[in-house]
Amino acid sequence: MPMLMPENLKSRLLGGFFVAMCLVTATHSTASDALVDTIISEHWAWSLENYPEMRLGYGDRSGNALWTDISLEAEARRQQALENFQQQLAVIEPAGLSAETRLNRRMLLRDIRDEQVAYEQGLHLMPINMRSGPQHAHGMIERLPFNIEQDYQDWLARLRELPKRLEQYTAILNEGIARNRVQALAVMQRVPDQIDRVVQSDPENSPFYKAFLRLPDTLDAQTAEALQSEAKTIITEELNPAYRAFGDFMRDTYIPASRPEPGIGSLEGGKAAYRYLVQHFTTTDLSPEAVHQIGLDEVARIRREMEGVIKEVGFEGDMNAFNEFLRTDPQFYYETPEALLEGYQAVSKRLDPELVKLFGKLPRTPYGVRPIPEEIAPDTTTAYYMPPTPDGKRPGWYYVNLYKPEVRPKFELEVLSVHESVPGHHLQIALAGEMTGLPEFRRQSRVTAFVEGWGLYSERLGYDMGLYQDPYSRYGQLVYDMWRAVRLVVDTGMHYFGWSRERAIEFFLANAAKTEADIVNEIDRYIGWPGQALAYKIGQLKMLELRGEAEIALGERFDIRRFHDHLLGAGAIPLDALEARMDSWLIRELEVSDKL
Repeated sequence: MPMLMPENLKSRLLGGFFVAMCLVTATHSTASDALVDTIISEHWAWSLENYPEMRLGYGDRSGNALWTDISLEAEARRQQALENFQQQLAVIEPAGLSAETRLNRRMLLRDIRDEQVAYEQGLHLMPINMRSGPQHAHGMIERLPFNIEQDYQDWLARLRELPKRLEQYTAILNEGIARNRVQALAVMQRVPDQIDRVVQSDPENSPFYKAFLRLPDTLDAQTAEALQSEAKTIITEELNPAYRAFGDFMRDTYIPASRPEPGIGSLEGGKAAYRYLVQHFTTTDLSPEAVHQIGLDEVARIRREMEGVIKEVGFEGDMNAFNEFLRTDPQFYYETPEALLEGYQAVSKRLDPELVKLFGKLPRTPYGVRPIPEEIAPDTTTAYYMPPTPDGKRPGWYYVNLYKPEVRPKFELEVLSVHESVPGHHLQIALAGEMTGLPEFRRQSRVTAFVEGWGLYSERLGYDMGLYQDPYSRYGQLVYDMWRAVRLVVDTGMHYFGWSRERAIEFFLANAAKTEADIVNEIDRYIGWPGQALAYKIGQLKMLELRGEAEIALGERFDIRRFHDHLLGAGAIPLDALEARMDSWLIRELEVSDKL
């Protein structure tokens, strides 16, 4: 008996089917395929040469003493090289390529063109915000091996180069001032204090010295003492003066020139830049107006579900009162950072056994739970994920914020953990890194709409894994879904429609139970990183749409493990490519020649 499905899905599948049939006779290994492969390989080698920090993940320590040259001149040279790669790929006719090579070409062209447009828009002239910039350079320690003497010598070499790097940042920011490409005052006001925390009169308290606090026993005492002594000298005589000067530049020159409005749209040509950012991060042709409306619709939908939970627990009062109750009642919070960390670890241990219900293929690479470093915790978000190295020598890390446990509610632990660890970021990124037969840029692809869309989609999978049994945890899942819906509204609101920072904070507070401290950090993150926050909800909605269509079309034949394995089976790809991939999968599942 033929399966029933929506007419729009049937039309889309039929179109994809006939396209697929036309390609069946195409040669799957052609000279054009080989040419694309050669260009991709040359681009990857160029990337490793120009971005030395990348090399360590492939077992190559040759870049461990180097920083990427971020001078204006170096960036101009990189743009010329990208133009050459773009021209080489553009002249190759995609119709003559195999399906996989066609996607490889398209994705690399997209990456290159996006870099070019960002450069044309002057977005590279705003490289600093409260979460990124040279004030956080010490965070590199978390990614580096410190096992042998050369590891420490390499770090010393990098420390010696930091003053030059600060001069490069200063030149970039001055160019941004000259071209009216400046960050928002609300974000940049946090940066001088972050710089001050880097400058320590006692070098042993410097975050750059952390690598030297505990040296391996394999180093003899004389060598260890010499390394420590040199580190203290560099920090005292070179780093501290350079960072003080950079802090003075930020206070005296850059902050006075920063834009008073939170939105990038307030700059000349800023709305056009934001339209590009919307399409870049969502990998769609959605306009800011359309994204804003999607956000409003999602906020209304999720709000109805939240109100249902409030009624279920018997709370007397409206949503604002309930959210305030959740923000302030001690029963929802741990008293110490240690207890909060144990809570995260306990949740993570419950996740792994449930994965076999949802996935046929699981990654081999493990992950662990770590606290976010104290130096950056006050100004960063609730949690984040650090991927494993491509060579598998470092596991994935799920970093959790233990700063002020009294603002980190227990009912968020489950939903946050499934997003950042498994089945969210770790499972997806580790699987992609373990794939064979893909060029390296595909294995390491971080298409935001896919990666973050999958993370948010994974939050819903918590129900399939037996989580959210407590109504407050269920409310926590809805709070996180609402959080990403609110992003669509406030990000477009500030950057395109001219909302004030205060209006964005008020909208967030009115619709989500996250604490005000978290909300302010989130809003400032959106200000400093326009458009990125849109990717989560847009990606999630596309994945939910594809799953819903498959469930309807296949009925009892729908296998969630087969669906997930195929959805994740090409790594992180743009949403339109994902739709085409899953349509082809559904055609095969339906045995389209007999059933359509």
